[in-house]
Amino acid sequence: MTADALTAEVLRNALVVAAEEASIVVVRSAYSTFIVEGSDASAAILDARGRLIAHSMATTLMNSMALKVALPELLKDVPPRTMRPGEVYVLNDAYRGGVHTNDLLVYRPVFVGDDPAYFTATMIHVSDLGGLSAGGMAPLATDIFLEGLQLPPVRLVTAEGVVEPAIEAILRANSRTPDKVMGDVRALVAGTKVAAARLESLISEYGEHGLAEGVDAYLDHTEARTRAALAELPEGRFEASYPIDDDGIDPDRRHHVRVAVTLGGRTAALDFAGTDPQVPAAINASASQSLAAAVFAVRCFLDPAIPMNDGCLRAIEVHLPEGSLLNARSPHPCGGRFVPIYAAMEAVFQALSDAVPERAIAASGILQPFSIAAVGAPYWIHLSYDFGGVGARRGLDGPDATGVHFGVGRNSVPQVEPVESRCPLIVESIETIPDSGGPGRYRGGLGSRTVYRFLADCHVTTRGDRLRLAPPGREGGLPGRLGGFYRRRVDGTVERLASKVNNVRFAAGEAFIVETTGGGGLGPPSERDREAILADLDAGRVSARGAAEDYGVSLESVSGVSPLPTAYFPHFE
Repeated sequence: MTADALTAEVLRNALVVAAEEASIVVVRSAYSTFIVEGSDASAAILDARGRLIAHSMATTLMNSMALKVALPELLKDVPPRTMRPGEVYVLNDAYRGGVHTNDLLVYRPVFVGDDPAYFTATMIHVSDLGGLSAGGMAPLATDIFLEGLQLPPVRLVTAEGVVEPAIEAILRANSRTPDKVMGDVRALVAGTKVAAARLESLISEYGEHGLAEGVDAYLDHTEARTRAALAELPEGRFEASYPIDDDGIDPDRRHHVRVAVTLGGRTAALDFAGTDPQVPAAINASASQSLAAAVFAVRCFLDPAIPMNDGCLRAIEVHLPEGSLLNARSPHPCGGRFVPIYAAMEAVFQALSDAVPERAIAASGILQPFSIAAVGAPYWIHLSYDFGGVGARRGLDGPDATGVHFGVGRNSVPQVEPVESRCPLIVESIETIPDSGGPGRYRGGLGSRTVYRFLADCHVTTRGDRLRLAPPGREGGLPGRLGGFYRRRVDGTVERLASKVNNVRFAAGEAFIVETTGGGGLGPPSERDREAILADLDAGRVSARGAAEDYGVSLESVSGVSPLPTAYFPHFE
């Protein structure tokens, strides 16, 4: 490696480390359980041209795309020439690059001379900013105003480092947990300060022009690698679509996301024309989130070592029809963004699986968000996700209960002990569900089951999908088994909840059960290797009944395998 190449590699890693350190500071300084225990914080470095330069290792594409798309909107309202060193700005407007009301995007300008040349940015889902239910979940919202406080780009911190009193008053007045929110806000500000200090050190070390040239080279390097990887894919146009169970308002109404992927000329062009129009229900997404889904899905078919920055984006063209489920306009709600963008991701996966069958993947179960909250003051909130099984891939079974996800941080499912210490509940069990992965030559990943028993009355809110329409298999593989949300009453009876419910009251002693959907299988089950079936039986991934019904392998024909009886694994219909 030449001296110039070595210097470039050191600089690239220094930029990523600066963002990574910022995200760690946010996690360690935040007040919300979801951030502290789930390590779900994002940080990025951008320039004044709005280019994404680097983001932390834990930053999801959903968040880095929001930070990229929203920065030009900030600069429209607050011209760079009016900014001062030390100031920090915030917004959460979904129609201007944001995500939804609980996700605050925070920016700090970094000056070179008298002008801001770069921005350090952080972002988390703060504990609560109002809306229909605590924690930012409003699955039955019919407009954006029911989802919580909206903030246009405004100054959050003065040049003297003081949080603007008026902004703090607004945030506190619109939160059920004002102290936690302000703790989270100060953590976000601290993250931008640390990243800015690291960036200023790089400016001092490399010089104004040296750093600018290094950034340009980094983005060009990424673009070249992305285009080279795209050139290896077959040219052509590949179309696919994916359905959404329902919108929560009309349980019998399906919605569809459609895409045409055109490969060729060292470029991928994704056109979502034909996607269903936006609806007055919480299954729409902002453009930044849909862009993230499209880019993520394409990158899954490329070299995973390619950096994620603006250079990658230059090679991927995405058209999101305005006023569609993937590019909603006010006042259509955007809080349920996971639902349409995961459908978009799946549609791109299936289109590219047709293009590159040797890398094909069956459809997956996705994350199932939910919140558990106090009925009244004093408020406590547990916001979490459980993940479905991943679809089988060519040559590989799908991973269990991890989901194909790009919207959460390092450890989005918090550990049991901290949750139980902060909330009046007991986590009775967490387990994978046998037979939930779609049968096939390669089996879909298993879904999971988690049981929460409540020690106090509380409200439960859910926002699920792929709970009515099972993720299909490919090439003769069978669908994954559907999950669901359930209430177990004190007398032991169990009832299924709708996939999207708001503030369902549970009594102390009752239990909330979260079952996630399994991934689809790939290839005919009859072609599955017998040794793989026996291994699944031995590990409890497949029951005796499942082995017989799905694969034609009876327990009587198997020696040395003693799976648990099917009755051991309860399933709630």
